[in-house]
Amino acid sequence: MKANILIVTSKKWNFKNFKLLTQKCPKFNFILMKDELDIAKTHTLKPKWIFFPHYSHYIPQEIYTKYKCVVFHEANLPFGRGGSPLQNHIIRGIYHIHINAIAANKELDSGDIYMKREFDISTGSAKKLYKKASFIIFDEMIPYILKHAPKPVAQKGEVVVFKRRTPAQSALDTLSKPNLRQIYDFIRMLDAPSYPRAFVNLENFKIKFRKVKLKKSSLKGRFIINEN
Repeated sequence: MKANILIVTSKKWNFKNFKLLTQKCPKFNFILMKDELDIAKTHTLKPKWIFFPHYSHYIPQEIYTKYKCVVFHEANLPFGRGGSPLQNHIIRGIYHIHINAIAANKELDSGDIYMKREFDISTGSAKKLYKKASFIIFDEMIPYILKHAPKPVAQKGEVVVFKRRTPAQSALDTLSKPNLRQIYDFIRMLDAPSYPRAFVNLENFKIKFRKVKLKKSSLKGRFIINEN
């Protein structure tokens, strides 16, 4: 009988890669749980592993103490625990980070690390980077964990915790004397579904920016104008 493997996620780009995962690892029975974890159903399924790619909800103690629960977090852990890790790295000019597969526990993003993969975030919109991360997670990391069941290792180093960014922080005038590269980073790091895009206010209007590209001496992209 195949072991049940539960994937819990709410992002559409993960749904596509879920299908690839089922084809790549046919020895397991994969179940996709969209959006939030269903506790009762989870106990019925009794999964061997539960994976949480791009998951922002609280994982109950009764779940992570009973099952092997793996959360994925883009950061140079323990630097970069907490909210908006992709954005908080980019705005600091940190472009080479890791995708970490960590054990879920009580303290946010503090779990032991099963494995990690290098992740270059120097270019591309947040949406493209999330899609790229999703492919790495489903094509490389989950299959590796299922095959090798690596022993998780405790995080080492100075702990730095990020705060989740607020919509007000998407205003371009929050940047202090920026150069083109910093403006490019600011716009692209917020360019993803459900994220408050970079904007400027002009009297009764809000101008939102997306699909930015960095040229030698200019930026090109698209914008949307809405009334405030």
